[in-house]
Amino acid sequence: MDVEHSSAALDLLDYTSGVSFHDQAYLPESEDFQSSLYVGESLQPQEQESLSLGRLSDKSSASEVSLGEDRPVDGDSQKDKSSLKSMDSSQDLKQSEDSEEEEEEHDDEEHDDAVVDAELTVAVDAGASVDVTLADDSSEPEDGEGEELPDHSDDKEQTILLDTACKMVRWLSAKLGPTVTSRFIARNLLRLLTSCYVGLTRQQFLPSNDENGPLSTGNIYQKRPVLGDEVSKPVLACLVHVANLYGEPVLTYQYLPYISYLVAPSGASGGGRLNSRKEAGLLAAVTLTQKIVVCLSDTTLMDILPKISQEVLLPVLGFLTSPAIGFPGGAQARIVLCVKTISLIALICLRIGQEMVQQHLSDTVRNFFGAFSLLQELQDQGLTAESVSSCEVPVMEVPLSDGKLLALDPAVLVELQKVFNPEMAYITYIPFSCLLGDVIRTVVPNHSLVEKLASLYLENVNPKSLQVVSLEQTPSAVRSDQDTRGTEPFSSHHEDSHSGTFGSVLVGNRIQVPVDTQRDGLGLLHLSAGTDGFIPSSCSEENALKHDLPRSTHMLCGNWLAYWQYEIGVSQHDPRFHFHQIKLQSFSGHSGAIKCVAPLSSEDFFLSGSKDKTVRLWPLYNYGDGTSEVPPRFTYAEHKKSVFFVSQLEASQHVVSCDGTVHIWDQFTGKLLRTFDELDSKVPITAVATMPPPYHSISVASADSVLRFIDPRKPGLQHEFRLASGVSAGLIRCLAISPNGRSVVAGFSSGFIVLLDTRTGLIMRGWPAHEGDILQIKAAEGNVLISSSSDHSLTVWKELEQKPLHHYKSASEPIHAFDLYGNEVVTGTVANKIGVYSMLVSSALPISTTKLSSENFRGTLTSLAVLPTKCHLLLGSDNGIIRLLA
Repeated sequence: MDVEHSSAALDLLDYTSGVSFHDQAYLPESEDFQSSLYVGESLQPQEQESLSLGRLSDKSSASEVSLGEDRPVDGDSQKDKSSLKSMDSSQDLKQSEDSEEEEEEHDDEEHDDAVVDAELTVAVDAGASVDVTLADDSSEPEDGEGEELPDHSDDKEQTILLDTACKMVRWLSAKLGPTVTSRFIARNLLRLLTSCYVGLTRQQFLPSNDENGPLSTGNIYQKRPVLGDEVSKPVLACLVHVANLYGEPVLTYQYLPYISYLVAPSGASGGGRLNSRKEAGLLAAVTLTQKIVVCLSDTTLMDILPKISQEVLLPVLGFLTSPAIGFPGGAQARIVLCVKTISLIALICLRIGQEMVQQHLSDTVRNFFGAFSLLQELQDQGLTAESVSSCEVPVMEVPLSDGKLLALDPAVLVELQKVFNPEMAYITYIPFSCLLGDVIRTVVPNHSLVEKLASLYLENVNPKSLQVVSLEQTPSAVRSDQDTRGTEPFSSHHEDSHSGTFGSVLVGNRIQVPVDTQRDGLGLLHLSAGTDGFIPSSCSEENALKHDLPRSTHMLCGNWLAYWQYEIGVSQHDPRFHFHQIKLQSFSGHSGAIKCVAPLSSEDFFLSGSKDKTVRLWPLYNYGDGTSEVPPRFTYAEHKKSVFFVSQLEASQHVVSCDGTVHIWDQFTGKLLRTFDELDSKVPITAVATMPPPYHSISVASADSVLRFIDPRKPGLQHEFRLASGVSAGLIRCLAISPNGRSVVAGFSSGFIVLLDTRTGLIMRGWPAHEGDILQIKAAEGNVLISSSSDHSLTVWKELEQKPLHHYKSASEPIHAFDLYGNEVVTGTVANKIGVYSMLVSSALPISTTKLSSENFRGTLTSLAVLPTKCHLLLGSDNGIIRLLA
């Protein structure tokens, strides 16, 4: 796929609320993602994500993901593993969401202009295509304007773009790992879900074959979809895919807290009107909760059922039944929210059964049906839509029979009377009475009033052909009654394999109502449970009662779960590196000391060189609970001596490793492409560095202080420069190349540093930087150099400035390994101490120091590498074991 197509796909992702992934590289359509991948000896086809997990794409390192300026981490550097706990993953969104709500309220006061970011075409069941405009977060689409349907080519193009965007999100979710996916992808998808329901256009019921109105069609479990449901399908599919990858914790620790935040009463909950963003958030919250309930296991559902009831259902019902809070969408928005909410309650009732409903959902069901009694009491006092229409008082207080004063908005009363009418009583009470049996008398104190309203509606809708239907009537009679009333007959010839998980009253594809549950009080409502088609069809996956999440090998548990819970709760605005010493993975396979580790730029694989003369490729996908040991994916064994350097030449996707002889080999096949030997056996190669893309060159330094450049695509040498004359400078110990490729810096054993301009070949500067042997040197953005020496110092230099920017001193031992994380330097010593130094402060002491425990790291630390996107550390030891810590 070329750059234009890639940018188009990115624009589609960014269509509502800031979902952006910049500088992505994508596989061309002609290239199979499974081809040219390393497959381990024991790799077996497992889950569906195995196409992208545990294998290395030949574009993996080129598809570096830019997910913000710096990796945000926790702001408390003193937290250790024992203090890690689950936090509300929605806290970081509160500030942005609240600012959006303020903008929304401001916009609601002005003219309702539609600002369209992108158009998304969705196909409805009837085959017709609907042009869906996705509005900006701070705007609503105009109502009443006819939209022209796009031509067939535009429809197909939009479908292809949407499909491509969804595939990219799923691929990234598997590639980036659980923490980055949850922090950047899942959070944006959750915000995007709310935008799918903004505006009256997306709150309209989709057309169907039934002409009796939106509420009398189907049943309360199979909710009548609105246009927003069609728009949100790709977003929900991606959210469920993330849960399939990483397990139920994603549902319970990230999605559910965010839902609780969406439905939490805001400052406007005491009265007035909601803004359209909050209104859409309520619809999105109920829709996502239904997906969560379907995917949860029985045990987990019962564990979090009190939380769902207290933090989701009751707050939603508070908005839905409040006589003082108006909806921007008016009665239509309330009807949609009412239908969705009662569908969610019905789904939970079907999952848990009668006894659990009485124990856990009594308040919820009682609050919903209590709205009918409230309106009846107001009507008895003479407060109807007609009587309050001329009232100019914004909020009036009405005394109730229990002595309380009720704050009532006359405009809201009109909405409530349109929603909680006899039709709503009929389509909600009948299925619940059939499902719960006599329990409904206990759960719903005003059941007689609701029965009366339901009977009234039934008489009005079809008074002529209405007849008393006994509970023992035959299925044919039931179907005949369905057809006469104009409701959609429910398909009852499919076996429901998802029903009756536990405590259910389902028998086959119907609800079995015992004879002793017949009640004379129902009068005309002696209806069979099958009349309203309450039971979901198993032939439709969307209407399944339960959908078990697959057992993924990358499911979060143990240390991975603890770290993930902590990561989704920290602030996104802290750029500092915090090390908590949590062991996430171990990599065993080397038989000698680890000399170097090099993560690929995509951070899904890394390379390691060892004293055992091999280079190994390892996957970085999460696996197990932190105690598991991961075998290498591939081993390169063509070296004759200890390997002291390994890196990836990104421009050509080749691996460069050196044991005194430079080997350039293909990282996908392991084939040796070229070697470069020292010209004289008395002057061996002492340091190697690879040029950043788009350059293909490799710089090689030898013991005679000569720097040579080679290009794997061409024979011979490109350039040759002598950096020092005589023996006073010593040997070149290390090389570093600036991120822009314009300069090379060499560190000598005498503490001398030489800076070379790669464009002119001139030495720009040479200076005595340290009093001892230079152990490591790195170049950073902004012409900054960082060097460590055996004289226990770590120094930060500006390329052409004489004095150092910062000078740090290690007290007990020299810093022999370090890596960069934004404006910080993460260091390691032979005493197994991890230090973090900030280049923004002038203090000579590290901002944090951690001593590695023997439980998490055994042996002596020999090499270190930072994974900047994932905020992990790769630590190599002298016993051949590499560990991933966070």
